[in-house]
Amino acid sequence: MGFWRRNTYIEKERHVKANARDYNDKFSYTDNHIKTSKYNVFTFLPINLFEQFQRVANAYFLVLLILQLIPEISSLSWFTTIVPLVLVLVITAVKDATDDYFRHKSDKQVNNRHSQVLISGSLQSEKWMNVRVGDIIKLENNQLVAADILLICSSEPYGLCHIETAELDGETNLKVRQALTVTSDLGDVTKLMDFDGEVICEPPNNKLDKFTGTLYWRDNKFSLDNEKMLLRGCVLRNTEWCFGMVIFAGLQTKLMQNCGRTTFKRTSIDKLMNTLVLWIFAFLVCMGVILAIGNTVWESCIGRNFQVFLPWDELQRSAVFSGFLTFWSYIIILNTVVPISLYVSVEVLRLGHSYFINWDWKMYHSLTDTAAEARTTTLTEELGQVQFIFSDKTGTLTQNIMVFRKCSINGQTYGDVYDEFDQKVDITETTACVDFSYNPLCDTRFKFYDGSLVQAVKLEDPAVQEFFRLLALCHTVMAEEKSEGNLVYQAQSPDEGALVTAARNFGFVFRARTPETITLCEMGQAITYQLLAILDFNNVRKRMSVIVRNPQGQIKLYSKGADTIIFDRLDPSCDDLMCTTSEQLNEFAGEGLRTLALAYKDLSEDYFKVWMKKLLFASTVTENREDQLDVLYEEIERDLKLLGATAIEDKLQEGVPETIACLNLAEIKIWVLTGDKLETAMNIGYSCNMLRDDMNEVFVISGHTLLEVQQQLRSAKEHILGPSRSAGDVEKMDLLADDSLFEETIIAEFALVINGHSLAHALESQLERALLDLACLCKTVICCRVTPMQKAQVVELVKRHKRAVTLAIGDGANDVSMIQTAHIGVGISGQEGMQAALASDYSFAQFRYLQRLLLVHGRWSYFRMCNFLRYFFYKNFAFTLVHFWYGFFCGFSAQTVYDQWFITLFNIVYTSLPVLAMGLFDQDVNDQNSLLNPSLYTSGQQNLLFNKRQFFLCTLQGVGTSFLLFFIPYGAFSVMVRDDGSHFSDQQAFAVTIATSLVIVASVQIGLDKHYWTAVNHLFIWGSLTVYFAILFTLQSDGMFGIFPSTARNCLSEKGVWLVILLTTVVCVVPGLAVNFLRVLLFPTLTDKVRRLQQSRKKEGPQGPNLRRVVRRTSSRRSAYAFSHQQGYGELITSGKNMRESAVSSPRSPTRTAHSPTWIENMLKRNNEVSCVPDEGAGTSGSGYKATEQRPELDL
Repeated sequence: MGFWRRNTYIEKERHVKANARDYNDKFSYTDNHIKTSKYNVFTFLPINLFEQFQRVANAYFLVLLILQLIPEISSLSWFTTIVPLVLVLVITAVKDATDDYFRHKSDKQVNNRHSQVLISGSLQSEKWMNVRVGDIIKLENNQLVAADILLICSSEPYGLCHIETAELDGETNLKVRQALTVTSDLGDVTKLMDFDGEVICEPPNNKLDKFTGTLYWRDNKFSLDNEKMLLRGCVLRNTEWCFGMVIFAGLQTKLMQNCGRTTFKRTSIDKLMNTLVLWIFAFLVCMGVILAIGNTVWESCIGRNFQVFLPWDELQRSAVFSGFLTFWSYIIILNTVVPISLYVSVEVLRLGHSYFINWDWKMYHSLTDTAAEARTTTLTEELGQVQFIFSDKTGTLTQNIMVFRKCSINGQTYGDVYDEFDQKVDITETTACVDFSYNPLCDTRFKFYDGSLVQAVKLEDPAVQEFFRLLALCHTVMAEEKSEGNLVYQAQSPDEGALVTAARNFGFVFRARTPETITLCEMGQAITYQLLAILDFNNVRKRMSVIVRNPQGQIKLYSKGADTIIFDRLDPSCDDLMCTTSEQLNEFAGEGLRTLALAYKDLSEDYFKVWMKKLLFASTVTENREDQLDVLYEEIERDLKLLGATAIEDKLQEGVPETIACLNLAEIKIWVLTGDKLETAMNIGYSCNMLRDDMNEVFVISGHTLLEVQQQLRSAKEHILGPSRSAGDVEKMDLLADDSLFEETIIAEFALVINGHSLAHALESQLERALLDLACLCKTVICCRVTPMQKAQVVELVKRHKRAVTLAIGDGANDVSMIQTAHIGVGISGQEGMQAALASDYSFAQFRYLQRLLLVHGRWSYFRMCNFLRYFFYKNFAFTLVHFWYGFFCGFSAQTVYDQWFITLFNIVYTSLPVLAMGLFDQDVNDQNSLLNPSLYTSGQQNLLFNKRQFFLCTLQGVGTSFLLFFIPYGAFSVMVRDDGSHFSDQQAFAVTIATSLVIVASVQIGLDKHYWTAVNHLFIWGSLTVYFAILFTLQSDGMFGIFPSTARNCLSEKGVWLVILLTTVVCVVPGLAVNFLRVLLFPTLTDKVRRLQQSRKKEGPQGPNLRRVVRRTSSRRSAYAFSHQQGYGELITSGKNMRESAVSSPRSPTRTAHSPTWIENMLKRNNEVSCVPDEGAGTSGSGYKATEQRPELDL
């Protein structure tokens, strides 16, 4: 019953007492039973039918079915509507039931898992569903956590335990959790039974990374945070056992709170179809009104004369009432103009297109064994209409694999290689690496090329030693030494791992840590530092610091962070060194390196004691705890002494420049939204060819106030448009910009780079439109130092003001909001975990696969869906409107032309499979030509293949076909005679002739509309025709004639009937064929030209595109390190309960046998080629710019 009670009141604060079920029951907390299924045996039918009839199309046909049961207005049997309706309902119901069955199965499996619960003084095995809030439960190694529990104690020292959170965030690296010091020794059942602590904490919420609470026990209170919680869905690893107290259970756990429904995304074609269906319904009503008026007039003028042998029914009191009944009769007859199977067919096509993405081996990444995955089936055709791509940088455009390349120590730069003439030389695969064999604890995979830094370390340069000492101490890395000298570092971010590994190789080896100490091996000597405090990183501070006491008793603060943050907190005595270091950072920036500044401070004993008391008090308050801690951190991180800076390389992913160049040719605008500093992002922009030296201007918006940003935006806009146009025609420009017409007239290329603090002002209501107008006039947009919320705001800004499809792509948790906001979200499974991939609509392993996803799968899906819809509406109008024309010749009596079985089977048997085959397999050009000619993609962006105009044209063609289908046989039958000289006077023969002509015309037309024939297409088209004639001849056979008597069987033996069918088919098909032929001949589109080229070059191999050479710029712009650390580990470590003891981690000198390192001989080189097809070979010139293989231009 917890499921039904959970919303009876709103919790403001949760009170949980250990081992006190009676006390906790007063609050009516939910139990641990979960239910994700929607139905049971009794509720499935009513609830599922209710859900299905909430769809307008299903409800419409249900109303029609009810109308057909009224004999006064129905001229069709009820089965003509109920058969397709039931088919749609059954298919949907089976799908829903199957999904819910697996949900039931999963719920049952989860609820029946067992945990050990402390009840009545002993551990008892209980099902998960019976666990309640306040219970003490025991977990064992590799066991799933049953609920959100407060860790009390564990088998490891200091109450440490390790967990895997893959089910929560997709990350497989182990995380550390710790118990409070006061509870860490309650490992005995007797002690746990006496534990009666009370937890007062926040109410249930979905924030996986945050928990605030306080434990009251033994007249003391203890602060609780997320690092003391084990959440449901985690797995206990490398820990023999642990005990925990249940805080949240069942549907109130953070995992279940995050299982809400994802935002339903609808494509532009979905929205257009809904509009068109309303138009069709309005057209149906108009036809019904016309025919009803016709019936009223006919009954008034002509029908009265036939009342002797055709008397009116009792209900038919007048001609007007007869017209009223006729209106409803024709609504029933003409209902097929609103296609009931349209939505089902569209979903089948989307499902098929999604499987094609999953099965594409060219989007499979073998190194990580990751295939492309379509996580939704509702957006495939919208992949062919993308106009804006919003991309993260780190891990998306780059590999997020960090390599320590250079550093600056006390004003001296290290990392470059010089020849005998003191000239800097490029580092290549043949460049000799520094020999670290003197260090038995070195990482053999680490490479460095400047031997002078090793000499400085060996000469015991104080600044150099302090530099690497800082790198070895100031971090939250966990060290694991499974065997002697075999160190494995577990780092939250690749940056930290790279820095600690660098210190390790230069002789300052981080060996182990305990809650209160950090053990280093400095130049072969074991030294233990007392860890006094960790000042943790967060997105606002952009730095982290540690306070340690060295063996000599000195207290030191070591800090690292973004250079602008550190420079603002330096002692004035460091001004000269800061200027020198700043210039060196500029040099690092020219190479696109990520930088980090390092500083330290000596602390007095008295000052530290006073500050520590303030810290302990602030860490126990429940309100504004983080704000108070930030104030204390700010107080002590002042007057720092600068040590130097590090430079880390984050290499581009393979094929990124080629992909961006190709997407640019497809008229897709790419905006980079990154947390890196402006200079780093700009240099990556140059590496990716998004920024180029031949651009007319790169505008940098870096104002600190609203007025400054406004002025910079206005100046940039005036530079592009000129002062008069920018100021005088604002309203006109807005209209032009909305249609994207004005933007296309800008021939010059501009780029916009905006900083995070400037973007905050630019996103305010009074400036957001100015920002958008300027950004849309630029070829490239880069937003730096943006927060996750700002990323989503930028995407929302474009969605709100531009009629364009947006796509967001990223790989980290900070990209999730952006991915969910965009029309299409793409996640990359990379170094930052799987959060982005789990929240996305499509996922794959490398950015370069985006090119194939859009230009091949997206364009094909859009092309196929548009062809499908055009043909679907055409055949339905051709099929249905024959009844309209017939109404003028049957006294508007609502008599049908076709046989009722034909009406039932036309859409679901005779023509369903061919149109589905066309929607699944058709393609105008192959995948290679789609990639070689990115301009083909623009048809989807401009929505050319299916829009209101195209709908009108296909409707007009359908109306014309229906006109010919009716009047050609009507005219022929009026003058034709049988072989025996008698007239064709029966309606059934007329109906069979029209029906046969319709099926043949529909089949021929779809054959002419196809661009790509497969065996499936042949099978479905000719198979559908075969099925039709088989059913037709069966119904007219001797055996069936007695059951379904019909005079039409005689007409099938008449040659004249087949000639009429042939004539009707030719007349219906030839006009459209002639129009298409003349259009391709006189007004060929780009697709027509590429198809012609493809056919003429079938036997030739694929060739690379002819792109202009792009010069790679060597920039002197400043680069900065985007600190990718995560918040939360500092407090965990300083609490002293987060380390595992190891036999080989005790402090001692490494008197072990040195072993020779094995070096990786192949260095990854930056890819400087530009090509639209990554697999194509393209040469790279030695002059520093990229050249591509030339091929003849396509004459457009």
